[in-house]
Amino acid sequence: MSEREENQAESAGHSHYRSQEAASNGEVEARSVSFEGRATAAQPPEELEGLKVKAPSKVAGGVAAVTSALKHAWGEMGVVRGTRTLLELNQKGGFDCPGCAWPDPDGERSHAEFCENGAKHVADEATQKRVTPEFFAEWSVADLALKSDYWLGKQGRITHPMVLREGATHYEPIDWEEAFRLVADELNALSSPDEAIFYTSGRTSNEAAFLYQLFVRQLGTNNLPDCSNMCHESSGSALTETIGIGKGTVTLQDFQLADAIFIIGQNPGTNHPRMLSTLQAAKRRGASIVHINPLPETGLNRFKHPQEVFRILGQGTELADLFLQVRINGDVALLKGIMKEVLEEEERRPGEVLDRKFIEEKTAGFEEFARALKDVDWRELVEQSGISREEMRRAAEVFISSERTIVCWAMGLTQHKNAVANIQEIVNLLLLRGQIGKPGAGACPVRGHSNVQGDRTMGIWERPTEAFLNSLAKEFDFEPPRKHGLDTVEAIKAMHERKARVFFAVGGNFLSATPDTEYTADALRRCSLTAHVSTKLNRAHLITGQQALILPCLGRTEVDVQETGPQFVTMENSMGIVHSSRGHLEPASPHLLSEPVIIAGIAKAALGSRSRIDWDWYVADYDRIRDAIMRTIPGFDDYNRRVREPAGFYLPNAAREGVFKTKTNRANFTIHALPRHDLEPGQFMMMTIRSHDQFNTSIYGLDDRYRGIYNGRRVVLLNPEDIKEAGLEEGQAVDLTSHFEGEERTARRFRVVPFSIPPRCAATYFPETNVLVPIRSVADKSNTPASKSVRISIKPSVATSEFNYDHVDGRAGS
Repeated sequence: MSEREENQAESAGHSHYRSQEAASNGEVEARSVSFEGRATAAQPPEELEGLKVKAPSKVAGGVAAVTSALKHAWGEMGVVRGTRTLLELNQKGGFDCPGCAWPDPDGERSHAEFCENGAKHVADEATQKRVTPEFFAEWSVADLALKSDYWLGKQGRITHPMVLREGATHYEPIDWEEAFRLVADELNALSSPDEAIFYTSGRTSNEAAFLYQLFVRQLGTNNLPDCSNMCHESSGSALTETIGIGKGTVTLQDFQLADAIFIIGQNPGTNHPRMLSTLQAAKRRGASIVHINPLPETGLNRFKHPQEVFRILGQGTELADLFLQVRINGDVALLKGIMKEVLEEEERRPGEVLDRKFIEEKTAGFEEFARALKDVDWRELVEQSGISREEMRRAAEVFISSERTIVCWAMGLTQHKNAVANIQEIVNLLLLRGQIGKPGAGACPVRGHSNVQGDRTMGIWERPTEAFLNSLAKEFDFEPPRKHGLDTVEAIKAMHERKARVFFAVGGNFLSATPDTEYTADALRRCSLTAHVSTKLNRAHLITGQQALILPCLGRTEVDVQETGPQFVTMENSMGIVHSSRGHLEPASPHLLSEPVIIAGIAKAALGSRSRIDWDWYVADYDRIRDAIMRTIPGFDDYNRRVREPAGFYLPNAAREGVFKTKTNRANFTIHALPRHDLEPGQFMMMTIRSHDQFNTSIYGLDDRYRGIYNGRRVVLLNPEDIKEAGLEEGQAVDLTSHFEGEERTARRFRVVPFSIPPRCAATYFPETNVLVPIRSVADKSNTPASKSVRISIKPSVATSEFNYDHVDGRAGS
C-alpha cells in the first residue's frame, strides 16, 4: 500500500469493509460493510447537528422560489453579473442551462426562462470563488476527504490543471502539455486499450462528446460508460425493444393537446421545475393529471408561477386530480391493475375502449398479452402495489376518457431490478388506446442532465451499433473496435479486479454518483491513473489512483474563443431538439481550456502518428466538428445551418410518426411477471431521492424546503406507524443496513423523520446512502444500479452522542 493509500484509508475514519470469496466455487460469502461516511459520503455525520423538521410546503414556486433563486445567484455571482447572466439563460442566442434537459419553448420565450434550481446550477458554475494552487498547497487530500460534498462544492472554480503525483499528499500545478503527456504515457503503457475506462457526464456538449468517442475508438476500445447507464438506460432498453427508438415520442406542443397526463416516479418540482409551467398550462386548459409516486411531491400538488405577479398571493394552481401513493417498486402491479380495468371495460363495451384498428395494424403480441393479464389475480395486484382496486379503477377511467394521453416518468421507475418491465408496462398501456404516434399523446422519459441524450446520439455508448461504427470508419478511414465495451457497473468491477488501470472522466462526480461507495472507492484506488475534466472540486478528486489529474475546463456560461474566433456548442434536450449554446461570461481563469481542446490535446499526445486526424484543425473551428457529425450520424443534415436557427431543429423520430422500427416492424406488447417484494420482519424497501437544494451530486444547500427538512441531509423518511412498531422515535439517530444475497452494508447515524410514505417503505438522500446500494444489484437488461429498491433494516445508532433536533410546525408529512 502506498503512503497516499494509507492516508486515504486512515481518512476513512470508521469505514469498515470485509469481503470473502469461496475459492472453490467463486460464490460470494457474507460481506459486511460498515460506513460512517468520513471519506466518501456527501455529508459527514457531524452535520446532524441543528437539523430542523417542519410541515412540508403545500405549494411549489411562488415568492419562495424567486427568493431562493436570487439568493443563490446574487450570493455567488453578484447582483449585476448575476442578473445579467440569468437573463441570458435558455434564451435564443444565450447559453443552455447546465442543469436538467427539459426543453425550451420553440416560439416566444419569457425574459426569465429559468427555474429556481436552474438559477442555483448557474450560480454554482459562475461563482466568483476560486480554487487556486495556493488552496491545494494548504489542503492535503486527506484533509479535504474529511469535508462534505457541500463544502467542497462551495470552494469555487478550479483555476489551474493540477496533479497528485505518486506518494504525494497534496495536489500541485502542472502545465497542460505535461498533463497530456502523463495521460498519454499511462494509456500507451497498457497491455490493451480495454484496460482504460472513459466516462462521460451528461453535461458534455455534442462537439466534445463526438471528439471524445472518436479518440477512444481510435485508441482501440468501446469502454465508454456514461451517466445514462445509471439513470435512463432502462428507458432506452425498454423503448428500443417495444417501439424501435430509445427516446421519448412527445414534444412540448403535445402537452398543449393532451387530455390526460400521467406522471410516474418523478418529482418535477425539484428535478425539472420548468415542467410545472407546462403542466399548469395543460391543467388550465382542462387536462387531467394523475400523480403516481411513493411520496407526495409538492410540485404536483399546487404550483404558483413565479412570473404571474397578480396571482402570486393566491393558492396556486392545483395540478394532480388523482394521487396514487404506490409502494416502492409497486408500479408493475399498479399498471397491470389499470390495464386490467381497461380490458374489463372493453368487455363491457366492445369496440368502445380499445383502439382495435391501431392494435391490429400497428402492434404485435396483443392477444398473448391480454390472456396473460387476464390470469393475474386482483389480490396480488392490490397487495404488491398498495393501491386499492377502486383507486386503480379511477385511474383507468381517466385513461379511458382521454383521447390523447401522455405518460411521463423518471428514475423512480428506472432504478429497480424490474426497471425495463416498469417502462414496457407503460408502453403496453399506451398501445391499448393507440396513444403513440399521434399528436397530444406518447411516451415521455424526462431526462435528468442537459445533454445526456445528446451524448448517446453522438456515440457515447459502450454498445455501439454496427451502422454507427461503419459510418465512423468511412468518415475517418480507420477500423473501429467491434467488441462491446464496459458500462458503468462493469467498469467499476473491472477496476476493482485490476482489469482496468486508467480511469478518465469528462465531467461528473463519479464516486458520489455511483453505487456501492466503498467498493467503487477501492476500485478507483487500484488504478494507476485517475483523471477528471472538471469545473469544481468534488469527491472523485480525493479518492484516486496512484496518480491523479484535475483538468479544469470552461463552463457552459463562459466565452469559448478558439483560433477562428468565438465558438458555440450544441445540445440535445429530452425531446430530441438540437440547439446551440453560447457562453457570455469571462472565463473563471485564463488557464482553462474547453472540453474539445482538452480531448484533442490528449488524443494528439496518445495517438501520435497512429491517427490521421488533424485534431487541432477540428478544434480551431467547431463548425468542422459539426460537419463531421453531419456526415456520420443520421438526422444531422445541414447541421451548421439548422442549428443556427433560433430554436434549433428536431431529430427524426419514427415512433413519433407511428412507424416502429422493431424486429416485428410493429410496436410490441410485452408480458412481464409480477415482481414480488416479500420483506422479512423488520425490513423496509428503501429508495434514494434528491433534496430540493440538489442537482444530481451537486449540493447547493442543506435544505429540502418542499419536504420541510432543513439544515441536514442524513435523514431517513419513514411511515409514522412503522416508527412506532419498530420501537423508534422521531429524531432518533439510527444505523441503516442493506441486505443483498448474504451481503450487508451499513450507513451510520441517520435521523428518523416521520413522513407520508407507504408502510414498510423508506426514503433517503443520495449520495449519502449510495454506500448501501450493492454493485451487483442491477436492473435486468439495462444493468442500471437498483438504487430505488434497497432492502434495509434499521437499528438505533451505535453512536452515543446526543444530537440537537428541532421539530417545528407539527408532524412532517401530516
